[in-house]
Amino acid sequence: MSDHTRVIVVCGRESGQGADLRELAGPDTSVVTPGRELHRALATRPSGQYAVVVPMTLGREPGLVAETARTVRALPPKSREGVAVAEPFGTTDHLVGWLRAAANAVAQDAALLVIAPSGDPYEDAELDRAAYLVRRNGRHRLVETALIGGDPDVAEGLRRCVLLGARRIAVLPASFAAAPLPSAVDGVPVSDAGPLLCPAALAAVLAARVRTARHRLRDHGDDGVGRALGAADGFGLGHTHGLGDEHHHDHGGGHHPHHGPGAEHHHSHGPGGHQGHRGPGEGRDLGGSPQERTQIHIRTTTPPPTAATVTAAGTRSHP
Repeated sequence: MSDHTRVIVVCGRESGQGADLRELAGPDTSVVTPGRELHRALATRPSGQYAVVVPMTLGREPGLVAETARTVRALPPKSREGVAVAEPFGTTDHLVGWLRAAANAVAQDAALLVIAPSGDPYEDAELDRAAYLVRRNGRHRLVETALIGGDPDVAEGLRRCVLLGARRIAVLPASFAAAPLPSAVDGVPVSDAGPLLCPAALAAVLAARVRTARHRLRDHGDDGVGRALGAADGFGLGHTHGLGDEHHHDHGGGHHPHHGPGAEHHHSHGPGGHQGHRGPGEGRDLGGSPQERTQIHIRTTTPPPTAATVTAAGTRSHP
């Protein structure tokens, strides 16, 4: 194998099937959709060339990760040599951190409208959860959500903000996709607070995912396929846990979502992997009524410290 690495980013709804990431593609980076396009890109690469495949999700599209892994697994043995599936570009924990960093650049008296492409009900519920955490741990009184191509759509989301008393509205994209915005709604000015990550920050995170994936493949023989195949397991109804129940997720030695954006780790990747961190209220008897236990669980849920990392690095596209 040569030291040259081809980077293939696999795109779905969160990036408009790749349309919103085409400008990132350099001479060694391909932007494809899962399935045939990915299969063709891998099968036709030069012999002996490393390839790292990066699922471009921010955590709301776990099926994209699993589908990417299935495509790689289906390659003939010769074509699969030197191919690694990287950790997803981001997790929902990263998403919350990046949204909080973006929100910090918006005036406190503005309403925030968090938007993203519509997915299935569980993916859409993740957007509501992210927006709640932005409001719960931020300084903006009004934080609403809207779905590109879903219900409520962006126009309805803007109207809701106006009806709730907003005097100005900032739209925060929770994806790589953009949406056309009016300059005002019923006399209330509307501004675009995106992109979620500026090009330099996005490129840095992507480069870190590639380095980690190649390190695992070359030094540990771990191509990431097995880990990626289970990405959608437990997402949705299967991921619910009873109050007080302990749950341990085996990440198969994967990159833990609480590592800062763009961060690498070089500890050993043993077969046991990491165990998911439990929140302060999980895995023990919280006492009280079910309603009280639910409130405690919500209050103790906090996003990782990724927002500070991005802000400190000066990677936002807005001052």
